[in-house]
Amino acid sequence: MKLRSLLFVPGDRPDRMAKALGSGADALILDLEDAVAAEKKAEARKSVADFLVANGKARLWVRVNPLDSPEHDKDLAAILPAHPDGIVLPKAEGGVSVAELARSLAERGNATAQILAIATETPAAMFQLGTYGGVKRLAGLTWGAEDLPAAIGAATSREEDGSFTAPYELARSLCLFGAAAAGVAAIETVYPAFRDLDGLAAYAARARRDGFTGMMAIHPDQIPAINAAFTPSEAEVAHARAVVAAFEASPGAGALSLDGRMIDRPHLVQARRMLASLDVTKL
Repeated sequence: MKLRSLLFVPGDRPDRMAKALGSGADALILDLEDAVAAEKKAEARKSVADFLVANGKARLWVRVNPLDSPEHDKDLAAILPAHPDGIVLPKAEGGVSVAELARSLAERGNATAQILAIATETPAAMFQLGTYGGVKRLAGLTWGAEDLPAAIGAATSREEDGSFTAPYELARSLCLFGAAAAGVAAIETVYPAFRDLDGLAAYAARARRDGFTGMMAIHPDQIPAINAAFTPSEAEVAHARAVVAAFEASPGAGALSLDGRMIDRPHLVQARRMLASLDVTKL
């Protein structure tokens, strides 16, 4: 499943949902949690369910309310009959949280929805990022930098220049490594300055450089830059193919020379992973 870009859309704004379909995002996240006021939750559930039914060919995920929220079961009851592609689980606290949601989905007769866990929103969650391996239905991990500072009493998660302070860089890194350890997609968090497209491009490029495979968005205008950042260039693809070809020609070699530079087995792993993401070869 290609998830370069995932666009949040408020669940109580069906007009925005319809517009978001043309954004070019790989998936939409119809939000029943933070984007919807308490008094509008019921209305939002109906709007999301109706939209899911009417747009079954689109890739649609739903962010439900947390497992311990009284709204959670109501969310599942409303949306599962409409067959969303996936559920975004906020305030996840390790693999046990995902397993609990997976059991609930199965008990309600849903056998297909995948799960994207937002894995760094509580202090307890930080100590569970190595526990997601082997959990059924888990498609990826992502992280957030808004709920966590509020939970621990921090003034902000960012420096004056917009970069993250040390505790939240740690959260980002642990999410990245937790996803890699579990063998699932690592999804970068949102870039809130949605009019700063140059800053977004740099942020998304850094995310891909560091190992994230996609990114969430809060505005349709962010999607082209995110898709571009997480799509390998023709030069990168050509180099990856050359790396694979070099090792296929010398299968017993541990290290080779290519274009005047040394390459070894980690380069082969990276090349195969890139090509697999494009469906042009297999791992």
